[in-house]
Amino acid sequence: MEAVPLAILGLAAFLTSILSAVIGLAGGMTLLAVMLLFLDPLVAIPLHGAVQLVSNGSRAWFQRAHVEREILWRYFPLLVPGGLAGLLVVQQLAPELLRVLIGAFVLVATWAPQWLLLGVHPEQSDPHRRFVWLGGAIGFLNMSIGATGPLSAPFFLSLGLSRQALVGTQAACQAVGHLVKIALFAAAGFAFASWLEPLALLAAAVVAGTWVGTQLLDRVSERVFVPLFKTVLTLIALRLLALEVATALGLH
Repeated sequence: MEAVPLAILGLAAFLTSILSAVIGLAGGMTLLAVMLLFLDPLVAIPLHGAVQLVSNGSRAWFQRAHVEREILWRYFPLLVPGGLAGLLVVQQLAPELLRVLIGAFVLVATWAPQWLLLGVHPEQSDPHRRFVWLGGAIGFLNMSIGATGPLSAPFFLSLGLSRQALVGTQAACQAVGHLVKIALFAAAGFAFASWLEPLALLAAAVVAGTWVGTQLLDRVSERVFVPLFKTVLTLIALRLLALEVATALGLH
């Protein structure tokens, strides 16, 4: 991988990890959108999973005293069958279509996240069952959309957890989801070993970002980050969509 794109991805990994540590989500989605500017989706999605395993795993570790373990156990059972179904689907999709789908998902998640719930009201669902079915849905979407934090966030927000418990519990669930995603892509033949150097850099960047974000968690208002990340994320998503439209019209 060339030096300039790698440097950009390293900086993006650091900054988006700070974002996730402060507000609990959106960092992974932003990082994936940046990665898609340089990489094919079927390369970006598994690599993103590996980086996010480190990011979410480190965030869960820093907040380990606050993780609600009962939620984590309920979230796990359907991750693997959901992921297997998602892998079968994503292998049939063209890279161009995947970019368009992810770009559209990013825009909806940024400006109209309630649409992602398809009429489901998490606060009205059985708290003992919601995370079982959520795990299956996230397992499926992890393989194609790649970054599902905005979809799962309302299910955690409706529990009334403390800020630390919210960040730590969601991070732990996401880490398990990314671990399953990595295992399934590896079983399908993705050569993670060919990308060890970029992965090492990005992993170091997200751990550093998580540490910085954790220090800021009790000191910085979300209002400092939310407008900025929405603007940046929107521009990236529009860039992804514009590239595919231009390619389809023979202009790129």
